[in-house]
Amino acid sequence: MMDLVEISDRMEITALITDYSTAVDTRDFDRLRELFTPEAVIDYSPVGGAVGTTEQVVPWLRENLALFSDYQHLNGNHSITLDGDTASATTMCFNPMVVAGGEKQQMLLVGVWYHDTFARIDDTWRFTGRREQKSFMHAV
Repeated sequence: MMDLVEISDRMEITALITDYSTAVDTRDFDRLRELFTPEAVIDYSPVGGAVGTTEQVVPWLRENLALFSDYQHLNGNHSITLDGDTASATTMCFNPMVVAGGEKQQMLLVGVWYHDTFARIDDTWRFTGRREQKSFMHAV
């Protein structure tokens, strides 16, 4: 049975994962700097993306996500492992993306698994790393 601290930690980590998706989906890329530790490494390479800290990855996100008029992240199946003030999680993400411009509207359907690590810093959970694992990518 989970105690209240474990329930709270799991809810806070799940909220942090959602905050990431909300920041990206609303193009509030500066918000990502608040969600990750400064030394956190983000690895989008399995889907052809950048690898680096938020300072290195945010410019890539701004440039490349401008190619899409709309997109959303739908997260689920959170598998969270707690270990004191650190944690890890695997989360499924479905990410439909509408290609900007063109006469015929095209959509890219992307499925990834996020493999995340976290640390509790000053009573707040932050990402210490995020690695994508590609599941599928289909143009429709």
